[in-house]
Amino acid sequence: MFTIILQAQQGNPYMQFIFFGAIILVFYFFMIRPQQKKAKDAKKFQEEIGKGDYVVTIGGAHGRIAEIEDDTFILEVEKGGRIKFSKTAINMEATKAASGKK
Repeated sequence: MFTIILQAQQGNPYMQFIFFGAIILVFYFFMIRPQQKKAKDAKKFQEEIGKGDYVVTIGGAHGRIAEIEDDTFILEVEKGGRIKFSKTAINMEATKAASGKK
């Protein structure tokens, strides 16, 4: 029984730290960093929109921005219909696809 335990402990103890460090780096570069970049791009997009821009909300409503307040906007839909939304309700990918921007 003790020989099995001794065999498992014969490896370099620093290799375990290197392995865990590599796992942390992989998580950072493939999961955390892209999410931070996507959030930063979405925030920048929300700050750049202005009156008259065509947007699509996360609920699927399409229309032009009629008014902008601090963190809300009024979306003008078909024939003068107006709906108030939060700026966080704008879907960046769908808006870019609908307006033809990249």
